Amino acid sequence: MQPTYEWKGDFINNKFIKNDRPDGDFQNVSPADLKEQVFHFEYSYQHVDQACEAARKAYKKWAHTSYEDRKALVLKLKEQFQKNSERIAEIIARETGKPFWESMTEAKAIVGKIDTTINASMKLVETSVVENALPQVNGVIRYKPRGVMAVVGPFNFPAHLPNGHMVPALLTGNTIVYKPSEKTPAVGQIYAEMIEAAGFPEGVFNLVQGDGQTGKRLVEHEWVDGVLFTGSYDVGLKIKEATLTHYWKLLALEMGGKNSTIVWDDADIDKALYESLLGCFLTAGQRCSCTSKIILHKSIKDQFVERFYNAAKKIKIGYWKDNPFMGPLISEDSVEKYIRFQEIAKREGAENLMRGKALETEKPGHYVTPSINMVKEFDPKSFYQNNEIFGPNVAIFTVDEYEQAMEITNSAGFGLVAAIFTKDQSLFEKALIDARVGLLNWNRTTNGASSKLPFGGMGKSGNDRPSAHFAVNYCTVPVASLEDKTPFNKEQQLPALDFEI
Repeated sequence: MQPTYEWKGDFINNKFIKNDRPDGDFQNVSPADLKEQVFHFEYSYQHVDQACEAARKAYKKWAHTSYEDRKALVLKLKEQFQKNSERIAEIIARETGKPFWESMTEAKAIVGKIDTTINASMKLVETSVVENALPQVNGVIRYKPRGVMAVVGPFNFPAHLPNGHMVPALLTGNTIVYKPSEKTPAVGQIYAEMIEAAGFPEGVFNLVQGDGQTGKRLVEHEWVDGVLFTGSYDVGLKIKEATLTHYWKLLALEMGGKNSTIVWDDADIDKALYESLLGCFLTAGQRCSCTSKIILHKSIKDQFVERFYNAAKKIKIGYWKDNPFMGPLISEDSVEKYIRFQEIAKREGAENLMRGKALETEKPGHYVTPSINMVKEFDPKSFYQNNEIFGPNVAIFTVDEYEQAMEITNSAGFGLVAAIFTKDQSLFEKALIDARVGLLNWNRTTNGASSKLPFGGMGKSGNDRPSAHFAVNYCTVPVASLEDKTPFNKEQQLPALDFEI
């Protein structure tokens, strides 16, 4: 098969380069059409060293570049994103299988992230003066960049999520070495093409393609000052373990979720149904914020479950160009994992209302049907109830009391996002404290987030480095200064200290 997109090489010091003796290669096939080879690339571990060296050398000059000059370049990057939005969306769709309409929302989101960061987020790191921080001495709080930031991207939002790290990092004066997911390398390459077209200085942005070992070498590199990661809990834990003795290295880890939606007896059922369908099955369940558990008040169980089941049966699944609601899973391994969890749920006593299975379509791909399981009894030790599946599956629970709903919500150890549907504001406000999550939505699904708000979780979902609006915080170091511009006053010197000769 001839690849749809040409591989140019890794992007280091503003040049796409290849290696005559690569360490390996990847053939990337579209999950939406297994007959289409999207991309074929080779990778070189040596390029990790070269990229880190380039970023390190570029850092000093970039950090001293004025904010206005850095902003001007980022705005040129925005122009490239806007001019190439449909091209970017098509590459996303081919590599992930996401419907084109959904891929377009991602292509537009990377433009919006630039506007939000410049117009809102950068205000969080503006210089501020504290008058009389000490008697007659002012204090000043400034923010400086950290250095070389390693960005390790996921496959599910291969443009938007890495961009959410990189735009704040660039605006605040950091340099970047970016390693895309090996499942979405073409999206990584087009991002580098946009950087090149925008005219960034040499070494400010670098791209290295590769496998898991490439990522390991990058995050462990001695010249990396921060690791900005979005992905699974298991990989995030490995990053933390690998950098345990790297005391200088900041880690911002976003590591998935096992998210709950609570639907109470006074909820707007139509709204809860619609929002829950989005929460469970958007992106074929391959979002860290997808709804994995629906917790129903017993009084509404029958009507909700029947309508939810009937609506889920009607979900259109198919090829990205046909603009279905749901595309494929990313890989054959993901399909196998998804099917395996159906059996685990059954073995642990869940009732299978809708069985998830591999789906044959006109184009061969990693397509599956949605699945719904009724959990008869909550079990805090259940493997199915507590593990992230990353597929279009939901477990439905029934409860009598609010406290039961909170116990189920908090049981898995993940703490990204929860949602509660109720007209009772006091119940929502109580959940704000009780739900161990970083995001709690009221009468809205768990899925989706705003770049104007912080995005990050508790427990296994993150390490208290929220992204989105707050990303500028982990991209900077606050520097406090006591600034005394008054002449020396002999009358204020301490006793028993004579420095005059």
